[in-house]
Amino acid sequence: MRQKVSLKELVGTKIIYAGLIAFYYWTWARQDWHSGYDAIQNAVFLFTIVFFILQASRIRRYSKEEKDQQAIQALRRTDAVLLKVLAAAAVAIAFACAVTFFDGRMAGYALVGTIFALTVLRTILFCVMDGRKGLPAET
Repeated sequence: MRQKVSLKELVGTKIIYAGLIAFYYWTWARQDWHSGYDAIQNAVFLFTIVFFILQASRIRRYSKEEKDQQAIQALRRTDAVLLKVLAAAAVAIAFACAVTFFDGRMAGYALVGTIFALTVLRTILFCVMDGRKGLPAET
């Protein structure tokens, strides 16, 4: 039996995308090397390929289903709130770089960490907003 693909599921899997971005940034920005890193990178690379293939089939199936308009509106409200949070985080990171608290590599880690944190917050905030389906929409 094929289950419907929910928007909540698709939003939640963005955390895995953010985790992969953080992992790949770490592999590019690190300055040391240990023999086990090769195996870790290869395993994550294989996971990435399998995950993208499975995710593509889920997205294709979701695009053929009827959309939940209230969930889409909740996602738009969530994105609007988090856009403001992202702007504030980017200003804080830029300020820290300007006064030399961060070098380029640390600024990259701060940006990747911000992306990961915003993805987790997006999922949580969307679940909260989507859970209020019966309540009147805020203006």
